Amino acid sequence: MADQSIPEAAPHSSEGASPTVISPREPGAGRAGAQDGISRRRLLGTAGATGLVLGAAGAAAGYAAAPATATPLTSLGTDRVMFHGKHQPGITTPMQARGHLVAFDLTAGSGRKEAAALLRRWSKTARRLMAGEPAGDGDTDVARDAGPSSLTVTFGFGHSFFARTGLDKQRPAALDPLPDFSSDHLDKNRSNGDLWVQIGANDSLVAFHALRALQKDAGSAARVRWQMNGFNRSPGATTRTLTTRNLMGQIDGTRNPKPTDSDFDRRIFVPASGSADPAWMADGSYVVVRRIRMLLDDWEKLSLTEQENVIGRRKSDGAALSGGTETTEMDLEKTDSQGNLVVPVNAHARITRPDQNGGAAMLRRPFSYHDGFDADGVPDAGLLFICWQADPLRGFVPVQRKLDRGDALSPYIRHEASGLFAVPGGAAEGEYVGQRLLEG
Repeated sequence: MADQSIPEAAPHSSEGASPTVISPREPGAGRAGAQDGISRRRLLGTAGATGLVLGAAGAAAGYAAAPATATPLTSLGTDRVMFHGKHQPGITTPMQARGHLVAFDLTAGSGRKEAAALLRRWSKTARRLMAGEPAGDGDTDVARDAGPSSLTVTFGFGHSFFARTGLDKQRPAALDPLPDFSSDHLDKNRSNGDLWVQIGANDSLVAFHALRALQKDAGSAARVRWQMNGFNRSPGATTRTLTTRNLMGQIDGTRNPKPTDSDFDRRIFVPASGSADPAWMADGSYVVVRRIRMLLDDWEKLSLTEQENVIGRRKSDGAALSGGTETTEMDLEKTDSQGNLVVPVNAHARITRPDQNGGAAMLRRPFSYHDGFDADGVPDAGLLFICWQADPLRGFVPVQRKLDRGDALSPYIRHEASGLFAVPGGAAEGEYVGQRLLEG
């Protein structure tokens, strides 16, 4: 829930830093297997497409809380993200409308050899599906009529993975378990795991198809530990690019690191050299995953003024209470006519500012979730908090510790599940994700 998001961003200048997005007119954009070699969705999408091409230098232009440009819904299926690259897809890719998070545990008797075979299978399937092709033999045809729909699949390793595979010496120190926080009410059965997979797409069937295909690929090597479903606003649902809103109705995340920041790569990705991390983590990142339940019944009893004081920003447009627009720098010293701070001292946006946390920064890429209502009609809903950083001890941990000490938002949220995973760099052509670890 930190006050860090991705506003409309300029292209990322780092070499190969962003997955390539193929325009509707590029070959391979449609899903193979559709009748006549092209699906109805792709045909409509091509007719209504903008012709926008986002290459390695420009794909990050949209990795914001909403796509870089509003496109007709009929063109969404044609958008393709490349599987191979310097970094894994799903980190700097534009946020998608639908997401699935799933953790696996290796089964008894499965070790390094079985894990390598599994990552090889998963990478092959992810590459095919992200290209809009069938998963392979036995494809369920769930997404037969759709294009790639900006599908991304991202893989990570949990702390326990390394002992299970005899790779303890290759486990990064940054993967040490997160400290306990006072706001934690964690369900251990829905936390951590040997392996983590993030799936995102702009079509629900495409996302589910990938989830099912990867679960089937796990075979006897791994079993599902937990799985969560999330959603965001659909691309093209607004007339212009806007920062996303969460289920509290607040614009969520205005100060995320931007690709134009000179220290963006240093804060988000593990460098290829000069790092304490093992070599296999070069160009990778660390992801913290938290299931944060929003106590919406309590929150919605607050007046608009009370809600805005909790956050420190206007609900209507996300501007700081000190004035200006959403992106105007917050004036932490501004007072009202009675001498009171305009942005309360315990406001969420004040506490989470990087300059109030020793420069701690993390790239947030969350999904909202809703898992129904309990017997009393209380919604089980909130945020699947996902944040990326080069070092969680300098990113997530200091911010969460400070929130623990007096965040005005804390009474209205509850952290119910947690995980920390090492996400290696992208796979080169001919490689599978994690190959440098498992075969190094």
